[in-house]
Amino acid sequence: MGRSGDLPTGLVDKFKARDGEWPDDTGCPMLHVDMDAFYASVEIRQRPELADRPVVVGGVGTRGVVSSANYIAREFGVRSAMPTGQARRLCPHAVFLPPTFALYQEVSTGVLAIFRDITPLVEPLSLDEAFLDVSGALRRLRSTPAAVGAQIRARVRAEHGIVCSVGVGPTKFVAKLASGLAKPDGMLVVPRDQITAFLHPLPVSALWGVGKRTAERLANVGLDTVADVAASPLPRLRRVLGVAMAEHLHALASGHDDRSVVPESAEKSIGAEETFEVDHFDRDLLKRELLRLSERTAATLRSRGLRGRTVSIKVRYADFTTISRSRTLPVATDVTQEIYRTACQLLDDQTPPGAIRLIGVRLEQLGASGSEQLALDAPEQGWREADQAADRARSKFGSAAVRPAALLGNRPERAGATEPKPDRKSP
Repeated sequence: MGRSGDLPTGLVDKFKARDGEWPDDTGCPMLHVDMDAFYASVEIRQRPELADRPVVVGGVGTRGVVSSANYIAREFGVRSAMPTGQARRLCPHAVFLPPTFALYQEVSTGVLAIFRDITPLVEPLSLDEAFLDVSGALRRLRSTPAAVGAQIRARVRAEHGIVCSVGVGPTKFVAKLASGLAKPDGMLVVPRDQITAFLHPLPVSALWGVGKRTAERLANVGLDTVADVAASPLPRLRRVLGVAMAEHLHALASGHDDRSVVPESAEKSIGAEETFEVDHFDRDLLKRELLRLSERTAATLRSRGLRGRTVSIKVRYADFTTISRSRTLPVATDVTQEIYRTACQLLDDQTPPGAIRLIGVRLEQLGASGSEQLALDAPEQGWREADQAADRARSKFGSAAVRPAALLGNRPERAGATEPKPDRKSP
């Protein structure tokens, strides 16, 4: 879907909630809640003196990218995913901060707890946004969907010192689009009988799945608005976009979206990756980084009671060519040394030489610990016991309490950390 912040909000003013009043929310059980400039807002909460200054959060090095910018910085054209260097040129007087993911994870967990206090049907999409289905909670709460949205906004502000925007609608697509058009610090309510009145004036970029190229293809055949797509015969759309995309966009443009809120989803993989500030040829240095990433990945697996069978590495070269290589183990593992040895073998045997700018490690084919079969060539028990002892030490004394000796030297310069995934399961 196109960047909702760039869509024409004036077209939907009549759907905005104002002074405790909003359009009819009967039959609108879907809520999409999105924190406003989440990372920047959390940093400003910690440093209130920055409240009136442009604040940009992201990789601060030459290869860094913007993760979040407050609305003051956005007035100068700064946007998320923009190279940090470009953001500095647009807004040189901004305060540039590296991300503090542990803090964002903590706040995200607290916000999700508010959602789950209202309904068990919560589907996190990232650290700062989630869908809620409140249909089953309305009778218990003696409330309406929009009133629940207003309650959520008030609680998030009071308990966590940040603000959010809420979209209320009959479908997930409408709710998500509404929350984006409500920003910053607002709420939009789209009545069930006014879905097309809400959607049809918007540009085609508002449709989920329409990027720059798809929008250009639609514009080339005279389809500029959502109404144009809804009115276009399906055979014509199929010729332009293909069968699947045509039917998907036609359904959305006509107000149809039967997706439900999925409160839990099994993780398919767990991993970590790093982008270097300077490209590296040195395989010894790259292997030390693989050890660091293997340690981080294995610790995450153990903390979630999971093991994985397939080890994969990701390598991006200086020319942005990116390759992935994987190997499936006979027995699922959560042991750092087992993951590291396999990753090194993949680096040695299956990746050509060259200057590398990014490297990553990932475990796939995940399953619960204890569910795997034993094998004669299973990893040594001593390594697993050592990992478990290190986990206990880190939980008590901090993440730097126990480290492999090979990681005690200087670390290669990085462009930035990787955002963690949201907590998809209630505690």
